[in-house]
Amino acid sequence: MIYRSPYPDVEIPGLTLPELILGRARERGDHPALIDAETGGMMTYAQLAEAVDRLAARLHEDGFAKGEVAALCTPNRVDFPVAAYAVARLGGIVTTLNPAFTAEETRRQLDDSGAVIAFTTHELAPRFEGLRAIYELGAVLPAGSRPPPEVAIDPASDVVALPYSSGTTGVPKGVMLTHRNLVAMQLLMGPVEGTTERDVTAAVLPFFHIYGFSVILALGLYRGATLVVFPRFEMETFLSAVQRYRITRLPLVPPLLLRLARDPLVDKYDLSSVRTIISGAAPLAPALADEVGQRFGCLVKQGYGLTELSPGSHMHPEDQGTPPPGSVGLLHPNTECRIVEGGGAAGGRASPGPPEGGPSPHTGEIWVRGPQVMKGYLNQPEATAEMITPDGWLRTGDIGRVDERGYLYVVDRLKELIKYKGYQVAPAELEALLLTHPQVADAAVIGRADTEAGEIPKAFVVPVPDATVSAQDLMDFVAARVAPYKKVREVAFVREIPKSPSGKILRRLLRT
Repeated sequence: MIYRSPYPDVEIPGLTLPELILGRARERGDHPALIDAETGGMMTYAQLAEAVDRLAARLHEDGFAKGEVAALCTPNRVDFPVAAYAVARLGGIVTTLNPAFTAEETRRQLDDSGAVIAFTTHELAPRFEGLRAIYELGAVLPAGSRPPPEVAIDPASDVVALPYSSGTTGVPKGVMLTHRNLVAMQLLMGPVEGTTERDVTAAVLPFFHIYGFSVILALGLYRGATLVVFPRFEMETFLSAVQRYRITRLPLVPPLLLRLARDPLVDKYDLSSVRTIISGAAPLAPALADEVGQRFGCLVKQGYGLTELSPGSHMHPEDQGTPPPGSVGLLHPNTECRIVEGGGAAGGRASPGPPEGGPSPHTGEIWVRGPQVMKGYLNQPEATAEMITPDGWLRTGDIGRVDERGYLYVVDRLKELIKYKGYQVAPAELEALLLTHPQVADAAVIGRADTEAGEIPKAFVVPVPDATVSAQDLMDFVAARVAPYKKVREVAFVREIPKSPSGKILRRLLRT
């Protein structure tokens, strides 16, 4: 059975991402677009539109051309969208990088994406040496001497964003998102996401993550809201800003919700302006949602998706009151869903589903089809074919069910991906790293449930004979080579790693 959205389809115009997001920026004039939560520095909508055009003109004069890739690596800043949309304005592609990456991780993504220029901070600039140009955010961005050129862009086929995701398996891959993918995403959220120009949104989740890039930054600017931008999460700064700027919307992840539910500092601030909390990037426990909702006296809801969906397919609509416990919402317009028994890369069969309108007792892999489905993985046709069927269904790797009202519940994961505080951690990447240690004969990594982080990476290691290495030694070895969120947090020594005849690690046996 194919589940369809309860909302009518919306028309997807043939616009580029900057045309959609900044289309009304100049008429919004002095309305605040972005405010720095720490310094109070502000950029209006008119200033944002002007800054994007001036930087695009300079990039063109410097030789940046359509189809080239620009790396964008910085904590959240008010000038982040200036760089992103200036690149997009010229038909370029933005690949975002986590500033916590090691130099090796940064170089790997630069090489794979083919980035030719970078926007970053003064401190991180040395990691981008060798590129054609490096522009430092935080300083005055360069401006061209004449208006930027008009570039012929095909929204349906031209890629504008290249975030990296592990998909259902393997190491991170470049996710090719077209202008149409991201334009569609903003419009598909229309019936279920209530942001308006009267809203003030906390932009604390990183813009380099697709949740921050699309659902917070792009949507907020498209709707005309004011974004209060946090370069990092620090409890007192966050709470003070919510009180000072009368923030109305908090897009967050479960680990931050846990802190807001339990930290006594919350009671010292007036947070009565908050009317909606949106959780994404990782599952939110129903009990935690209820606890936060009670403390803030507001709606707490979830959305569902992944980077390859630009990034969403489901969200709870705000006009429906409190969502059913544990649900991640209803399908966006123009979007279809299937529950496939025995799904995954090998295929599967669709659940027979209920009689029309009835509840489905079946669970299976969630497949999604719609205009937000990525173009594919960069230079990875085989991985793309494993993820997207010939008729356009994206295999999410998540296991779920749909109730009689059309609400989706995510109950498990087929994919090997670990979600640490909402960040993706690929077991294959950590396993490959562990195997470079001279005293490791074999290794496997799984996610272990953790109250605060959601999941933590746990390694099972087969040491070489007569090895003297300790669990702490291996954790330190990994920590020195990866971003902090990827660190192995536990190590167990075992005699062997359980594997199938084809050599695939049997992670389910490690979990038991």
